[in-house]
Amino acid sequence: MFSSFRFRTNESHSSNALAVVLLGSAWIASLVAAVPARAHGITSIRIDASHPYVEPVAAAYDGGTAKSRSGSVLGVNSRYLTLDGKPWLPVMGEFHFSRYPAAQWEEQILKMKAAGVNIVATYVIWIHHEEVKGQFDWNGQRDLRAFAELCAKHHMYVEPRIGPWAHAEARNGGLPDWVVKQGNIRRNDPVYLQAVQSFYAQIGLQLKGLLWKDGGPVVGVQLENEYSARGAGAGEEHILELKKMAMESGLDVPLYVVTGWDNAVIPARAVIPVYGGGYPDAPWDGSVNKLPPPEVYAFRFQSRVAANMGAMGGANAAATQPSQPGELPYFTAEIGGGIEDTYHRRPVIHADDIGAMFPVMLGSGVNLYGSYMFQGGENPEGKLTTLQESQATDYPNDLPIKSYDFQAPLGEFGDERTSFRKMKVFQYFLNDFGADLAPMMVHAPDVQPKSPADFSVARAAVRSKGDAGFLFVNNYVRGYPMVARPAIQFDVRLPGGSVQVPRHAVDIPAGAYFIWPFNLRAGGITIRYSTAQLFTRLQSADLTTLYFEAIPGIPVEFAFDPHTVRSLQKSSGELTREPGVTYVSTFQPGIDSAIDLVSAEGKRVRLVVLSAAEAEGAWKVHVQGADRLLISSQEFFANPDAQSGEIRLRSAGDPHFQFGVTPPLDTPLTANLRLTRTSAKDRAVSFEAVADTLHPELKYNQTQAVGLVPPIKLGPVAAWRANAVAQAPGEGELPEAGKWSIQVPSGAMKGVDEMFLEVRYQGDVARLYAEHRLLDDDFYNGNPWRIGLRRFLDGNGAGNFELSVLPLRKDAPVYFENPESPVYGENGQIGKIDGLRLVPVYQLVLDAKRP
Repeated sequence: MFSSFRFRTNESHSSNALAVVLLGSAWIASLVAAVPARAHGITSIRIDASHPYVEPVAAAYDGGTAKSRSGSVLGVNSRYLTLDGKPWLPVMGEFHFSRYPAAQWEEQILKMKAAGVNIVATYVIWIHHEEVKGQFDWNGQRDLRAFAELCAKHHMYVEPRIGPWAHAEARNGGLPDWVVKQGNIRRNDPVYLQAVQSFYAQIGLQLKGLLWKDGGPVVGVQLENEYSARGAGAGEEHILELKKMAMESGLDVPLYVVTGWDNAVIPARAVIPVYGGGYPDAPWDGSVNKLPPPEVYAFRFQSRVAANMGAMGGANAAATQPSQPGELPYFTAEIGGGIEDTYHRRPVIHADDIGAMFPVMLGSGVNLYGSYMFQGGENPEGKLTTLQESQATDYPNDLPIKSYDFQAPLGEFGDERTSFRKMKVFQYFLNDFGADLAPMMVHAPDVQPKSPADFSVARAAVRSKGDAGFLFVNNYVRGYPMVARPAIQFDVRLPGGSVQVPRHAVDIPAGAYFIWPFNLRAGGITIRYSTAQLFTRLQSADLTTLYFEAIPGIPVEFAFDPHTVRSLQKSSGELTREPGVTYVSTFQPGIDSAIDLVSAEGKRVRLVVLSAAEAEGAWKVHVQGADRLLISSQEFFANPDAQSGEIRLRSAGDPHFQFGVTPPLDTPLTANLRLTRTSAKDRAVSFEAVADTLHPELKYNQTQAVGLVPPIKLGPVAAWRANAVAQAPGEGELPEAGKWSIQVPSGAMKGVDEMFLEVRYQGDVARLYAEHRLLDDDFYNGNPWRIGLRRFLDGNGAGNFELSVLPLRKDAPVYFENPESPVYGENGQIGKIDGLRLVPVYQLVLDAKRP
């Protein structure tokens, strides 16, 4: 319901942009009179977004060449990026090329693109390329140029993070041992700078011709990482020297960035800080107990580094965030896409742990959403040493020797986690509506939680421009039960009046998080609000289709400005007409449900509300000459640049495939498996296919009994950590470990795309070897360990492996989050295999261009 409007002039916008609502005096009076008294028990969340809009100003930043050879211009102002003069809110995902087999890069890049990622960020980890002084290695999976060229092939931008110190949980933070032994590092020491200059020059050669100015994909570089040193030859002086050296090495790019947390050094005008939104857990923390609520689930209205809500001058002290000369936009590089287990702390990440960060960080003003990691990986082979971070090398944590899976949305072996789909929903929203969101200002509620641990107050924010905007809500905190919030209504005060969303208070379920639009303009239609989340858009010559996602537990309701609607037809729900507002309530989600509208201008608009499962399974595809959505629970990626425009669905362990396509296809699809059409309706058509079922034989037997491990040792105390933490076992073979020999027979990969070895075990550390060469390892956290064998099998699909499991002591000073505790033996230890099996990954390949 709308009330208390003030008059203002209307602004002109394109048909698909967010716009100010044009209000007529005749219906305002009747609407105000119709506003009912507020019902008893309603909790009104008031957010004042009535402040005059402040236009962004020129950024206080001097970058490199902003104009590409094609004439495109990449710009930045005090609030957001621009691409050819238009607002741009990109999605960035981290993928370390040197931690992944080169032969499989392209598939993973395509998966990232399918999920809505625009920019691939990647560390160039120095020790991976010059482990031996003067011997650079840019071959195979270390080939930066080939990786950047693949990104360019698929129209993905690249941001190399060139260090020289990267951290990345790499040995010495990525510095080669010989650099560390030379003495002064991470400052303007001549010997150190000479080595850095040589490294930067090599990167410049790798990326020559691939920079933005050349028409290439490289739009920026990150200098250093987590850098806070001060003093002679350090601090700003060092960052400025690194930028100068990068430019002298040919790295002339529009964006030079540094990380903005950890008391960062940020030289004025030289660089743009990128922030870390936070991680779902802190496995670097010394505690072996549950940690307090993470800050990443709390809105940030006063700080880009921490969620110190309301801590600086009251609730609205910084609510409007006015642009001032010298301000820079709020960009991020490390919002947790997962987390890497350390030896002493082993959290288990779930999909909602990652998804709930999106409304919080976007509602806090983020205008570059960067996830770390997006693609997991594993450390390459070292020439002299192993390449992981460890306490033995004077770093604070012990990491697996090989695995850098990070519980990322795309795992170490390319498998798609459920978080991949949760993220996709928000990333599609940013792809299609980020240009509208980017200019919007942030507004805080009148009453805010006092801290990230304060669950007594609902968590919400608004971003708006004029009377149009988005409402951001989070009622999820990882590891802590949130209560349902009954009878909630949001009272958003706008320049043109107030809007109550929704008209009747609703219960916000525990664990819910979402983004709702208000005064959304589409095809000439004004949507006053929706209680379903805006998801994505398809555009044809005569129809704009907006897809929304229903929030489980919240009834779907739309409110429209009737002056913008010529006709309305709905497949379900209740139509209510009130003075100045038309409502469709109790609308039933589903791919076959829709609200069809014709605007006062004669343009057709269709609104489709998908269930949460449908939205998470919906992927944008270009099939038979038109943009469509393909909906499937199977793993998905597509290569629209291939001659066939191929679409691939993959299924681990189950040979059955099911998918739907909307709008329906004109003619049948061609595929590598026989397709059967299972249904055909007005708005969607469904298919199924079945691959030949495989029963791969796995032979294994125990070759060494589990021994007894001595008490776990503690490492040295880090200066910033109150206590010492458990130290991982040595890098050599473990004499106390039980061992099993495993044989994968020839032909095991025939007819499948991948074969996983699933290891269900209880113990401390598991390692997989082939001929005494360590292939992969795992710190036990209660989850099954899945190893993709494709990269390890021979040309015939065969392989012989050895699996070792080190027993776990009951008194191990290690934090395990998994609720199922191991059953220890009488000796207080456990080390056993509960099951081994091969899991084939079946594949359905669709030809998107040829019927």
